[in-house]
Amino acid sequence: MIQFEGVNKWYGDYHALQGIDATVAKGEVVVVSGPSGSGKSTLIRTVNRLEEIQQGRILFDGQDVHAPSLDVNKFRSRVGFVFQSFNLFPHLSVADNIMLAPTLVLGRGKGQARERAQQLLARVGLAAKVDAYPGQLSGGQQQRVAIARALAMDPPAMLFDEPTSALDPEMVGEVLQVMKSLARDGMTMICVTHEMGFAREVADRVLFMDHGRIVETGTPSGFFENPQSERAQRFLADLTSH
Repeated sequence: MIQFEGVNKWYGDYHALQGIDATVAKGEVVVVSGPSGSGKSTLIRTVNRLEEIQQGRILFDGQDVHAPSLDVNKFRSRVGFVFQSFNLFPHLSVADNIMLAPTLVLGRGKGQARERAQQLLARVGLAAKVDAYPGQLSGGQQQRVAIARALAMDPPAMLFDEPTSALDPEMVGEVLQVMKSLARDGMTMICVTHEMGFAREVADRVLFMDHGRIVETGTPSGFFENPQSERAQRFLADLTSH
């Protein structure tokens, strides 16, 4: 489904991604973890061309994501992306935020798009908020709207870039519940997250990054109970000491 082949990225002299090789299978949930500055967000942002790469290839369903001929906007409509900071349009209602891309990009009629928006809001537990504005919602509610907005394009895969890191602790759970339900439904997902409980419970695999490399990859139980690399051992020891 998603393949990284010898991917390298630099910012000036800084080698942000170093020889990344990884595959995410259809229906797989992969959690990317690691210390701050390890390249996790850069990695996930290369999948839908929010970041360019200098070497290697990234394939999405066999399509070369960084090919010069790629229609980037059309491609991005097939990859759901949920940001740390919601990125909702404040002047649009919740329903209109969700309807915008399906009507503009997919050419859906307003009625059909609104019906789908209502279904998705019910799915993320916000059926009553269809006509509210982002400023009237809590952070957790805004992030759930952002997930519904990504799902409105019926993407075959979803990317989550630290979707709970801007939230108060009591709101984290409501967003993770939605992500868990997506995983149960077989959605292909790459999640950059510090929520290790989510990784344990939901991930099929954990990729652990440090200094722009994938240092370790394994099942959640293998990674948490028996990390192989010294860097992962230190990282997990730091987490449990806080």
